[in-house]
Amino acid sequence: MRIAYLECFSGISGDMFLGALVDAGVFPRVLEEAVAALDVGARLEISRVMRSGISATKVDVWVDGEKDMPREEYWAKENVARAPTPAKANHEHGHAHHHEHTHPADGKSSRTEPALSLSKGVAAPHSHGRGLNEIRSIIAKAGISERAKKTSISIFEALGAAEAKIHNTSIENVHFHEVGAVDAMVDIVCAAAGAEALGVDEIVCSPLNVGGGTVKCAHGTFPVPAPATVELLKHAPVYSSGVQAELVTPTGAAIVATLAKRFASLPAMKIEKAGYGAGSRDFHGHPNVLRLLVGETASTLSDKTHADTVTVLEANLDDLSPQVFGYGMDRLLEEGALDAFAVPVQMKKNRPGMLLTVLCKPEDAARLTELIFAETTTLGVRRREETRQTLARRWESVQTPWGEVRIKIASMNGTVTNYAPEYEDCRRIASEHHVPLRTVMGGAIQAYLHSERTHK
Repeated sequence: MRIAYLECFSGISGDMFLGALVDAGVFPRVLEEAVAALDVGARLEISRVMRSGISATKVDVWVDGEKDMPREEYWAKENVARAPTPAKANHEHGHAHHHEHTHPADGKSSRTEPALSLSKGVAAPHSHGRGLNEIRSIIAKAGISERAKKTSISIFEALGAAEAKIHNTSIENVHFHEVGAVDAMVDIVCAAAGAEALGVDEIVCSPLNVGGGTVKCAHGTFPVPAPATVELLKHAPVYSSGVQAELVTPTGAAIVATLAKRFASLPAMKIEKAGYGAGSRDFHGHPNVLRLLVGETASTLSDKTHADTVTVLEANLDDLSPQVFGYGMDRLLEEGALDAFAVPVQMKKNRPGMLLTVLCKPEDAARLTELIFAETTTLGVRRREETRQTLARRWESVQTPWGEVRIKIASMNGTVTNYAPEYEDCRRIASEHHVPLRTVMGGAIQAYLHSERTHK
């Protein structure tokens, strides 16, 4: 199986990911054609730079003759531009009731619209930025593959969901501000197109070095990692090496959260290519680069499938109401259990009972153990670590006469071995359209098989 491994020892941002892709062999024209397809007046500048002794590829986005910059640099520049001189103060005082707009110091309009701190430098604070529907429309019209479009929109939706939660609003009411800026849109669409061109079966990511200190944003100064980054990297392994800078941007976090199938240490692989993508800053004694390794895993069964470690939690229950037991099972799955099931057992004093078994990620074991104690009557939970082999899985959507249904597809060594419609999608459609569940599921399978034949 062909895989790509992201080593985020200096974090990740959109431009670092694009640089690593190019350095690892993705043709620059793939990214340039993606930019041209957006038709937003942007272009790329690709160069070689040094970062603490490591030669790396730097990708910069130019819009209207201006180059993107780290947001703390942008806001430092913007604050200087906004600093009132005596004449300016008198002018603003005299016109306070007539206008409150801010303008760049050189009198030119900035190349970006928004003002909220999501990724890179932004412009007029009273601009409303781009909403998700507008961004979807721009991407949908672009001349890129359907897969790249879908991935790009998924990345923006991840950012929108994070912002909506932080600001206690709906995703459709979120205006992406910085993320809606042209340079960030270019980063995301190029990331999707470049990842597709990389031609790997799976992207794996290392734990992420998020940095430290604070970062200046449109709404003020925030601790690193920024709130949106924290939301996006929930359940991902993170750490700080002590570098006092923002190493993982929200755009970078959204890209890796969408593209990476799992987070793990370097897997056993035969390295074919290595690429280094440079960040904008050059830290003393710390190479500010993202490394991308591309290669093949061994052709053994263990490498045709994915091996990982899971924690198994078990508890015997003989005095719990069936209603409460069912509720507890639902809560475990809602809180991140990989699976939860029960087996009837005969317990001491010939009492019938249930053996509750929960599979989870090792990092979730303690939290789920507390949930078992809270929601059941058990006095003890057994815990052990086990290795499991899993097939590679992906989702595709198909159209049925009643609506869209997701299909879960399993494959081994690139060959599809199993597929099944998502039960919850089928159940919802069956209920809404008063159609038998089996009919909906059969229709979804037929749509998937037809799609497969069409694309062969």
